[in-house]
Amino acid sequence: MRTTRYFEEQVLRKRPYLRREWIAATLDHPLKRAVQPDGRMRLWRRIVDDTGKIYILRVVTLEDGETVHNAFFDRTYREVE
Repeated sequence: MRTTRYFEEQVLRKRPYLRREWIAATLDHPLKRAVQPDGRMRLWRRIVDDTGKIYILRVVTLEDGETVHNAFFDRTYREVE
């Protein structure tokens, strides 16, 4: 999994609870995928932590769709029915 310097130095420092395997799983099997106006890609996936709580993880990649730039739990995500 390729990452940006920003991801390694800022994102993981601010969000130490994020696991690389969650991010890799999101890249491999996203629940949803969208392209931002700047060409970066947003990918979402349902994550279940060790306590059984469910989160939606959003991973933002560069234009190549592979290099991870940002990742966070998306509290605003809503599934369209």
